[in-house]
Amino acid sequence: MSPLIIAIIGIICLFVLIFLGMPIGAAIGFIGFMGLSTILNFGAGIVKLGQTAFGSVASYLMAVIPLFILMGEFTFASGLISDAYNTMNKLFGQLRGGLAIATVGACAVFSAACGSSSATASTIAGVALPEMKKYNYEPGFALGTIAAGGTLGILIPPSTALVLYGLITEQSIGQLLLAGILPGILLSFLFMVSIYIQAKLNPDLVSQHGYRSTWKEKFSALRGVLGVAIIFLLVMGGIYTGIFTPTEAAAVGVIGSFIIAAIKKRMSKTVFINSFLQMFRTTGMIFVLVIGSTIFSYFIVASGLTIALGDLIGNLAVTPLVILLSILLLFLILGCVMDAFSMMLIMIPILFPLVVGLGYDPIWFGIITVVTVEMGLITPPIGMNVFIISGVARDVPLYKIFRGVLPFVLVMVLCLGILIIFPNIALYLPKLMK
Repeated sequence: MSPLIIAIIGIICLFVLIFLGMPIGAAIGFIGFMGLSTILNFGAGIVKLGQTAFGSVASYLMAVIPLFILMGEFTFASGLISDAYNTMNKLFGQLRGGLAIATVGACAVFSAACGSSSATASTIAGVALPEMKKYNYEPGFALGTIAAGGTLGILIPPSTALVLYGLITEQSIGQLLLAGILPGILLSFLFMVSIYIQAKLNPDLVSQHGYRSTWKEKFSALRGVLGVAIIFLLVMGGIYTGIFTPTEAAAVGVIGSFIIAAIKKRMSKTVFINSFLQMFRTTGMIFVLVIGSTIFSYFIVASGLTIALGDLIGNLAVTPLVILLSILLLFLILGCVMDAFSMMLIMIPILFPLVVGLGYDPIWFGIITVVTVEMGLITPPIGMNVFIISGVARDVPLYKIFRGVLPFVLVMVLCLGILIIFPNIALYLPKLMK
């Protein structure tokens, strides 16, 4: 049996194992190990498994993942998210749909110190949902806003998705994080404009105006985002100027978020221990995924599948843009039935060499990949963020939340189109990086 046939059978078996409920990291690693053992030999598979299990995670660069996660835990413990929401509410609350706009703004602010979509969505829901209920926002619209705003957590740095992409593709994590800033701001702005337009076209979505404040109160409220701004500037400013490596910047962010939480008297012994426990759980899950993905990548390379796909695509009478759009459509379809990390871990090792071979910038491709993956977080039937929000508001039918996120999916398609037409939106800051 040829290595190429083995690779195809392996990918089919991988999806079967995933749909049967096998943990993603274990499934990817198992298929990668069995594939390598079949193509090479069992001994080579064992050696590669041992080397990968240690080598892929025991590195200085990998420390950025637990540090960013811990920074997010400390930031959440400090109560900065409530401060950020109150600030955004005073800035935008007087507009029609202002509470929803404030929710997106709070998601963007929290994303700048979190890096997780699910954490952003669930945390903001606890703060924003009671306020929107108080002002009689239509439930599907309110929950759809929170679910969509939560997707900013894996685009605005520090983003665990961009870190994972950098580890898989061996691209600069610092450049990837910087590349996510302007697209994250763009998507946040488009979300806000979409909310305003929806509220204008359909006043029943928001039956009352929200919080009204004076200009003096608005300027005073900016102090509520000062803590997150300090952390963000420390981390991203250090990376941008070359003072810190991404790992060092993450460590500085942890210290900064800890100090802020301590100053606000939110850092108790229990909070400190729970933050570390949650960091260990999340990091362990991600490390298993990284190990499995690395073994799977070796299997795909050894099978020659990427070379065969490259030759096949090279012989097609279509432009590189058509191929790129086809890849993004594939990501979107898979995102409807798989979680974001799993899809990236399976597909990026296969498709990344093809995209680079077509002449596209790997940093830019990472950004549009994450934006596409974000759509999968709010599209049926999986829609991880939608299910998380549904767990918070059990009295609202799931179909209403999916209906509420539909306009935001269209906005994300628009954002993706803008990034494809104007790639320098993502590449401008990385090009200036020292």
